[in-house]
Amino acid sequence: MKKIDGTPKSLRELFTGVKYTIHYYQREYQWQTKQIEELLDDLTDEFFEFYSEQDERAKVLEYGHYFMGSIVLTADDNAIIDGQQRLTSLTLLLIYLYHQLEDEEERAEVLQLIYSKKAGTKTFNIHVPEMPERYDVMNALLQDEYMDVTKHSETIRNIYNRYSDIKAIMNDTLPKAALDIFKDWIIDNVDFIRIVAQTEQDAHKIFVSMNDRGLSLTPTEMLKGYLLSKIENDSVRQQANNLWKKRILDLKGLGKDEESDFIKNWIRSQYAETIRERKKNALPGDFDIIGTSFHKWVREYNTQMKLLKSKDFEDFVLKQFDKFSQLYLDLKMYSSTLTKGFEYVFYNADRNFTLQYQLILAAIDPTETKEESDKKIKLVSCFLDLYFTRRIFNYKTVDYSSIVYNVFMLSKKIRRKPLPDLLDVCKQEITGMEFQLETIDDFRLNGWTIRYMLHILSRVIDYIETQSGIPSNFNNYVNREIKNPYDIEHIICDHHDWFLEEYPEKEVFDRNRNKFGGLLLLPMDKNRSLNDLTFENKLPIYFGENLLAKSLNSDCYQNNPQFKRFYETEGLNFIPYLNFDKRALLERQELYEELAKRIWNVERLSEQLK
Repeated sequence: MKKIDGTPKSLRELFTGVKYTIHYYQREYQWQTKQIEELLDDLTDEFFEFYSEQDERAKVLEYGHYFMGSIVLTADDNAIIDGQQRLTSLTLLLIYLYHQLEDEEERAEVLQLIYSKKAGTKTFNIHVPEMPERYDVMNALLQDEYMDVTKHSETIRNIYNRYSDIKAIMNDTLPKAALDIFKDWIIDNVDFIRIVAQTEQDAHKIFVSMNDRGLSLTPTEMLKGYLLSKIENDSVRQQANNLWKKRILDLKGLGKDEESDFIKNWIRSQYAETIRERKKNALPGDFDIIGTSFHKWVREYNTQMKLLKSKDFEDFVLKQFDKFSQLYLDLKMYSSTLTKGFEYVFYNADRNFTLQYQLILAAIDPTETKEESDKKIKLVSCFLDLYFTRRIFNYKTVDYSSIVYNVFMLSKKIRRKPLPDLLDVCKQEITGMEFQLETIDDFRLNGWTIRYMLHILSRVIDYIETQSGIPSNFNNYVNREIKNPYDIEHIICDHHDWFLEEYPEKEVFDRNRNKFGGLLLLPMDKNRSLNDLTFENKLPIYFGENLLAKSLNSDCYQNNPQFKRFYETEGLNFIPYLNFDKRALLERQELYEELAKRIWNVERLSEQLK
């Protein structure tokens, strides 16, 4: 291998006047909401260590730096061998900041780090010639335009959705007054080590060496060593070791970092008493330290955890670790497979509510029976479904950063509660929420709700169908991996000129067209085929689909006794339409609201204990 060059670079230095390429054979952009949440949480936590509302812009020069690790590049074409995920994610953050800034000079400063001209051609600074659709999605985000990415590749979908995550998280996290200083800090105080190899082969060698030869113990291994060292009996220690090895192997089988994610959730749920406040000079709390160094926290706080003698450590591994790790494995199974009785765990996972694991585990008492634990899983997962859905219907973000503090406080409130007390707390929390279901009349599809609308419509359809004696098809409605996945269908087609009498203004037409009550789910191929059809021509096709779509057609009300019994008993205004006008849309919006009130009724909580 020839000599390599490694130099520290800020984001400004990395992206000013420099173009990067990503070869076609590189992996997709794969970051999910979890990775974005962790990145933004780390960045904002570090920023608020230094920031004060009284600070002048120049004060940022005295702020500390944040190290983002290394990136590996080739010398010949500046191809990114290692670092694509982080650099792409930071570019999305820059696009967000670009839109938030009001001063044109400030915007121009950020823009040059995103998008620039070379050889007479404007391109993004991370350029993938073999993937023109990547340019399209980045340009749509830069222009603040909606783009339907459901039919595109994994990279395109992830880029678009992660930008939505950034918007939601940062809108709730970053005060407007801090925007300019945060921008300065991001581009000048977030640093990488840029490693440049002379050949692509050398670059890959460096990458492998950096990622495959690390021999240092992981926090999980260090925690295991500490716990086992405190067990005096050799045979018991061996038993604990065997259990630990088997269960960690099971956890690793779920995916990367799952074993450490479990330990963080377990220790936080059962023992954390404090969390870092979002203000200057605030110290990290138990929650934060456990998230970064749980092995050190356990050693330091062993007294508070009542880990004092050998028997305590034995029970901690052979009873607590055994119980909670198995529960976590069960929860992950319920998250990926729709399981009778544990549907709410699946519902929450489908919407990427990763905090549910911590909250569910918080309610568990390690001494209780499996039957009691199962009821608590059902109850708390149902509570979270009610809680999150109410926030979504009221356009309140449910991303990690915005609700982690509330979830942490609730975890303490329900920690090891007996079932009756747990039910009372959950009911009080739901009924006492500022956000309820009376505002659904304003709920519509937009750039923010699109990531939740498929799930909500699927729940509505599933409720109608199961109540009418039809087996559940929910998993297929939300599954994006099947050959012909379901898409959101607008009952009113996108032809403003057809509706000028009722909607003279295009903006009003678009808002009404996107109303909750004007949406359905159809298989992708049928959804595409209906784009330019009138409502009258769509009706026969609707009749061949799910019950929510069927209900628009008068034929649905013939020889369908279970459906009729359902809507009459519930007092629901299901009626067919010959044309879908403004009045029909209003009626359907009201119908959807009534359905939502039944699906996400607070009495669902009591049902989980039966």
